[in-house]
Amino acid sequence: MLLAYKEMGWLAPAAHYHHLEESWITVDRVLLRGWRLRGAIESAGPLFPSILELCYVLVYALPAFSMSMLYVYRKWRCAEILLVIYLLGLFLSYAQFPYWPSEPPWIVFPGEDAPTIDTFLRRFNRWILGGYGIHTSVFPSAHVSGALAAALALKRALGERPWVYRSVFVYATLVAFATVYGRYHYAVDALAGVVVGAVAAALGRALLGSHRFRGKTEAAGA
Repeated sequence: MLLAYKEMGWLAPAAHYHHLEESWITVDRVLLRGWRLRGAIESAGPLFPSILELCYVLVYALPAFSMSMLYVYRKWRCAEILLVIYLLGLFLSYAQFPYWPSEPPWIVFPGEDAPTIDTFLRRFNRWILGGYGIHTSVFPSAHVSGALAAALALKRALGERPWVYRSVFVYATLVAFATVYGRYHYAVDALAGVVVGAVAAALGRALLGSHRFRGKTEAAGA
């Protein structure tokens, strides 16, 4: 997974012309200015902005948390479900990056609609993205697609423990807001990430279903 993430940077074009970003930013301006989304998020001071920034950075710990929940509830046999769906959620996003060359709003439109509340977590996220971010594309958002895919995988694997997958659904929603509010992604990136996450879950179910059916058939033949 880390290798695939790093390889995306190798595919970055020599020059970005920002045609896609110029069209995508119009939606963000409506959300952040027209609908005053940024003002609503910051209305209670640094609390909610800090929560969003924390959610954004914790996406790297989501696989470990999800897997630990399977072991806590003795469902380790469902690890295959989690891994297949979650990794599909990431790789289906990564595979599209070369076809949508783009850079995040905080680079293309520096300072425009940026959060007015600065926090340690925001500075930490900017440090990570500055040194280790992908510069091939930001569409779709792998943060969002991976988080949603994890939630859908946990719903399938831990359906009898609704608090787990519902919590991750809420978390995935906060990640989507964090990507737009923090100017790490455009709103269309987040929306596309939702679509990719849903497709990953459907494709994962199909792959797992065919795999198990094939395994049962071979066992019966033996």
